[in-house]
Amino acid sequence: MPRNWIAVASAEHVQMGREGGFMQVCHGKLAPLRRIQPEDRVAYYSPTRKFGGKEKLQAFTAIGIVKAGEPYQFDMGGGFMPFRRDVAWFPAQETPIAPLLAKLEFSAGIKNWGYQLRFGLVEISGQDMELISDVMCANLPK
Repeated sequence: MPRNWIAVASAEHVQMGREGGFMQVCHGKLAPLRRIQPEDRVAYYSPTRKFGGKEKLQAFTAIGIVKAGEPYQFDMGGGFMPFRRDVAWFPAQETPIAPLLAKLEFSAGIKNWGYQLRFGLVEISGQDMELISDVMCANLPK
């Protein structure tokens, strides 16, 4: 049974992944990507527009399904060799998280909902993923 995930990255980093058909989490660490399997569904939450920037975004910025294959390393230059997984990204609308907080199981009734996202990858329910997909107009298979 496929699992459902929220990954966290700045919108600029998410856009690079969408354009390249991949995902990275936790600054390119391998261990979190090993938890994710082919056919799992992933939505990216972007707290900011730019990595290290102060401009808040707090929105879902991408949604897709993990493709077959294992995590792999990629040379981004300058000695940076992050691990990635290939993802089939779906057309989707950027969607603010604030109107969804009371409806999502992982955040409903939790004042400090963002605390659990600090690790960069969190598993969520199928119901939460379907809600995110619906509000993003993503037509993600159920």
